[in-house]
Amino acid sequence: MALRVGVVGGGQLARMMIAPAVELGVNIRVLAEEEAMAASLAASAVGDYRDAATVLAFAREVDVVTFDHEHVPQDVLETLVDAGVPVHPGPGALRFAQDKLVMRARLAELGMPQPDWAAVTGPDELQAFLDAHGGRAVVKTPRGGYDGKGVRVVTAATEADDWFATLAEDARGGALLVEELVDFSRELAQQVARRPSGEVAVYPVVETVQRGGVCAEVIAPAPHAGDRLREVAASIGTAIAKGLDVTGMLAVELFETTDERLLVNELAMRPHNSGHWTQDGATTSQFEQHLRAVLDLPLGDPSPRSPWAVMINILGGPAEGGLEGRFGAAMAEHPDAKVHTYGKAPRPGRKVGHVNVTGDDLDDVAYRARAAASVFLD
Repeated sequence: MALRVGVVGGGQLARMMIAPAVELGVNIRVLAEEEAMAASLAASAVGDYRDAATVLAFAREVDVVTFDHEHVPQDVLETLVDAGVPVHPGPGALRFAQDKLVMRARLAELGMPQPDWAAVTGPDELQAFLDAHGGRAVVKTPRGGYDGKGVRVVTAATEADDWFATLAEDARGGALLVEELVDFSRELAQQVARRPSGEVAVYPVVETVQRGGVCAEVIAPAPHAGDRLREVAASIGTAIAKGLDVTGMLAVELFETTDERLLVNELAMRPHNSGHWTQDGATTSQFEQHLRAVLDLPLGDPSPRSPWAVMINILGGPAEGGLEGRFGAAMAEHPDAKVHTYGKAPRPGRKVGHVNVTGDDLDDVAYRARAAASVFLD
């Protein structure tokens, strides 16, 4: 009988697990939030991932449960574990991806390099942090933020008044996360895969380019990355994977500071945008690797297949019509580009697909990837 993997969440990350699952002979099933989502090709159920009974009924039909996102509530995750369902990553690891304050505290315990930070429960505490850090800081909501959402750069405590008001209305207490505004030269990402039995596979550290809080480009491996940078990034990723007991794919988003330090920015415990290049640029893609890891199978080779790979996100898409109307032109003009789309309708700022190009010369590879992606934009 084929191994059965259940993915909670019907987005594009679940969609991109389907092809490697077919290649491996794995039966992949998806619990989608709605009909006609990106991963509807494998959706065996539609329901609310916040409802324990719904998720448990889905989980009883598979051998292991994993995730397209980190938002499944802890009580639902614990219900699965109590029922004997293998869950990867488990609730103990996922809570560090679900709450940034919990993450920061645990990373501090592990001795990981990170920005100065504090939990602030009101404007006075926030103003004190601002005064101690040059009058500017980054404020984040601890839960639920992604792609730039729930993040603000502030110069006065009053700029977070609405968030503090929301905390007060919640009546359960709580705090916001405030971090120093890091003087960084670029953003990097380190991906690591870890299986339950402990084996770890480390991908090359990559450079990510953000626009409007959303990842726009990824260059693999990160240009001008010396041995020390590569070793430090790999050691940080490996230490976090082990220290947080992550199983599956882990992405560690990093700042490279102007004084050549690496600081941990964010974590993702699933396949990640920074790893889409692996579909066409690595021996084992992050999506196949995630399946191997959660099934506790031997991990694949993470090595690059070409000197350079560049991934360009297709953000928004054409103003009129779907992406399919641009396929012909993109393929004719750029036959070496690999186009991946998510079955999503175009919308300003929305991630609707990406393009990968690999090759020997970085400037040429980046030019060709950007040109191919631009065919899908107006």
